Amino acid sequence: MRKFELLNWLHEEKREWEAFLNQIDPEHIELPGVAGHWSIKDIIAHLNIWNLWLLARIKAAQRSMPQPSPPWPAHLQKEDEINAWIYERNHLRPVEEVLDESKQVLQQLLMVIDSLTDNVRIEVIKEHHDFYLVWVGNERFLAGEYFDHFHDDHEREIRAWLARIKN
Repeated sequence: MRKFELLNWLHEEKREWEAFLNQIDPEHIELPGVAGHWSIKDIIAHLNIWNLWLLARIKAAQRSMPQPSPPWPAHLQKEDEINAWIYERNHLRPVEEVLDESKQVLQQLLMVIDSLTDNVRIEVIKEHHDFYLVWVGNERFLAGEYFDHFHDDHEREIRAWLARIKN
């Protein structure tokens, strides 16, 4: 795969993400119960934090710097603990701030991928959908993590929850 193809895919995913968010009634975005006690806003904040860390790691690799520490405390090692920390840190943030951060994160992702050389090594792993791995130096990164994580882990439950509350 070539870089321009990856960028096209990322732009399309971003358009689909924005269209999905635009379908959600604003009064529903902060209602709890989508995934346990999490709201859609909480899930978006969760996606944002994981992807901010992805961006920091890619940028460090571009500069041949050591990988940065994650944004959560070092003693948190299990994914459930990390996600609980993300929830607590972001739950009370205004929805507009979380949505703006999502736009910024996705724009930064596009800029970082665009800043890679045109001959950057990109692997496509075919599973139930394609995963795009970008190599920066000797490290590989899941370029579509934001969207892959959403589709694989959250989209189905959000859509089911939205269907339930509309009925």
